[in-house]
Amino acid sequence: MARAQLMKDYGTNVVAGVTPGRGRQAVYGIPVYDSVEEARESQGTIDISVIFIPAALVRNAALEAIAAGVKLLVIVPDRVPIYDVLDIARAARDKGARFVGPNTLGLLSPGQAVLGMIGGRAQRAREWFKPGPVGVSSRSGGMTSAISYYLTRAGFGQSTIIHVGGDPIVGLSHPEVMELFERDGQTEAVAMFGEIGTTQEERVADLIESRKFTKPLIAYIGGKAAKAGTRFSHAGAIVEGSRGSYETKVKRLREAGVHVVETIFDIPKKVKEILG
Repeated sequence: MARAQLMKDYGTNVVAGVTPGRGRQAVYGIPVYDSVEEARESQGTIDISVIFIPAALVRNAALEAIAAGVKLLVIVPDRVPIYDVLDIARAARDKGARFVGPNTLGLLSPGQAVLGMIGGRAQRAREWFKPGPVGVSSRSGGMTSAISYYLTRAGFGQSTIIHVGGDPIVGLSHPEVMELFERDGQTEAVAMFGEIGTTQEERVADLIESRKFTKPLIAYIGGKAAKAGTRFSHAGAIVEGSRGSYETKVKRLREAGVHVVETIFDIPKKVKEILG
């Protein structure tokens, strides 16, 4: 519940906690229930469930939340079995729900709310991240915070910061996030941290070429020195032949008109060139 307290301190409306066998308790003023359905019956509609439990228990917790009508899940744990993630994805699709993660620090809209644990303590999150016109989407938790921090120092606040997660299969991947930023009136440009492995970044290029994402995109791709078969940082970052390699990602993104930079420190500079 320490993370719930951090979210509450930042301003997130945390209405309930769920821990089977711990119902009828309160932690930091937050009522605890034995099930999500019980929490819904008591509190009314619950929009979001943030899941902080061991990986082996994630599937049941996620399916329970989806069945109770929750439309957005933030799945923080890593090492969630892939078949469990596929079951969650199927249930979410059937119920019109979405999820971020697994293996995510969550997301944060500066000055509004944080879901998960981006930024650590609330006071530091308020200092590091400021409201502004730049969306941030990243496959690395550390880089999510670092890019946003350097943007703030350069005078560019963020609309929403999202760590999509580092696993091979995630709920909201880069392309889905770009479509959300496209529809967001506050977002004028997007900074993206990509990595080797999976085809998320190539699919972003496809999205741009089909005119489904039209805003300026600044991207940095990690893993330049990785060889085929090398895992880079995360479970989802592994090169398999030419698929998901640094070269193919950079080539596709540049072909689509993305501003691909050589270091993360170049991101604020490029944003300044674009937005002035």
